[in-house]
Amino acid sequence: MGASILRLDTTQTLKCCEKNSRLYDALKTWMSQSIAWVHLAHLTTCLWMVVALIHTGEVNLTRWLPYIPCRGHQAQSKQRRLSRWLHNSRINVHRLYKGLIQAALADWQAEMLYLSLDTSLFWDQYCLVRLAVVHRGRALPVVWRVLERRSCAVSFNDYQEMLYQARERLPQGVKVVLLGDRGFVHTDCLHMMSTQMGWHYRIRLKRDTWICREGKGWCQLKDCPLKRGEALCFHNVKLHKGQAFGPVHVAFGYNNVNGEFWAIVSDEPTSLHTFEEYGKRFDIEENFLDDQSNGFNVQKSEIRSVCALSRLWFILAVATLYLTAQGVEVVESGKRRWVDPHWFRGNSYFRIGWDWVKTAVENQWQLIQQVRFHNHRDPQSAKASRKQHDRRTDQIEFKVWTYQYGST
Repeated sequence: MGASILRLDTTQTLKCCEKNSRLYDALKTWMSQSIAWVHLAHLTTCLWMVVALIHTGEVNLTRWLPYIPCRGHQAQSKQRRLSRWLHNSRINVHRLYKGLIQAALADWQAEMLYLSLDTSLFWDQYCLVRLAVVHRGRALPVVWRVLERRSCAVSFNDYQEMLYQARERLPQGVKVVLLGDRGFVHTDCLHMMSTQMGWHYRIRLKRDTWICREGKGWCQLKDCPLKRGEALCFHNVKLHKGQAFGPVHVAFGYNNVNGEFWAIVSDEPTSLHTFEEYGKRFDIEENFLDDQSNGFNVQKSEIRSVCALSRLWFILAVATLYLTAQGVEVVESGKRRWVDPHWFRGNSYFRIGWDWVKTAVENQWQLIQQVRFHNHRDPQSAKASRKQHDRRTDQIEFKVWTYQYGST
């Protein structure tokens, strides 16, 4: 009886592995094109982890086990294999990912690339700092760092090296605009953007930020007379009383829908378009959501190690790139409605690609074997419903006053 059960379990495992071999082969073809792995066993385990993640939709080593082929039959041996990979100091995931993201962005055709910088806190113990390319309502991870701390607040030193790494991974000859929230208004960062990186920036300011206008002296943004639905654009001003930095350009105002105060600092003259550009920063929050409750449920992981978590986010980043590229291919080939029940596109490219891959494994559909992204513009933006879409895209009227001050 025991032997019959063992044969049955072995047969089911082999069928599962055979069914997923097409996905494994597609991933292997893609990941072998851009990077050279030191050990083939490292690549093999990595690929099966990505396959398991896509199928289970959850970061859970125990749930991954049915998708991990192994000569042994003990579940514990499979689990140790995965754990050893995540804790293996010889696997440099940042070096490996550099080749993948470089190749993925090598054919970028748009003249501009928006780079979003943000943080997220996990288990009140680890802070993930991520730099990602804004792409059609989502963000593509470029580089990341895991810090062991109980706060999302970071200093410039915490992410400075990430900026240098990102510069090596992005396509040449493209205008790069860095988007960041209020926690990244570091004068060292702004200075580095302009003098060393050749990048531009749109970073949000706090309401109590001090600015200096020539002939007007210092004041805080919140003290400038402004009503809801109005926006001011100050050109050539200084920031931060006591350690003045400038000249910079500032746009600020109150949203006439919810009254929220927005203030954006830029190295280029500001206008209403500055608010639109900064709004693209929120696409990285969708990316964090895909990592968590909307996708891979990384918050359920029991892994508690900085280095292991960094390798885990490599697995998530690989899956994100592949699924998003698959989704773009499905939409562009006119096959979206094979997996998306909406009349118009209701799901993200990430979700469409994910649904396609899982269905393709069952139905022998075609899978992509290379990952390429060409631009951030979306010819057909997703909308859960037409009414919500129309309400979100209603034109918001602003009264805008622009003040040009002398070079400070």
